[in-house]
Amino acid sequence: MFFDIGAGEIIGLAVLGLILVGPDRLPKFASDAAKIVRKIAKISQSATKELRENLGPGFEDLQPSDLHPKTFLKKHLAQALDQEENEQTSTAKIDPDLL
Repeated sequence: MFFDIGAGEIIGLAVLGLILVGPDRLPKFASDAAKIVRKIAKISQSATKELRENLGPGFEDLQPSDLHPKTFLKKHLAQALDQEENEQTSTAKIDPDLL
């Protein structure tokens, strides 16, 4: 589901909202919350688009999750290891003294 929230959590949040906000104001509150979520999503999309444009060519497929430090390091370490393996296999030669 959205934000990795299951059905039980949604029901729990609905009951909590019903208790805290009240049944008469809950529809207006839910509508306002949905507007805020849409506005935040729109801001996030425009920031991502602006980031891609400012970084220039080569970053068209950039995702915001790629900028997380753990993901960034994993990706670049994996590329470096692959490159090192390719270099080792392509330059490996048999020592003539061993023949």
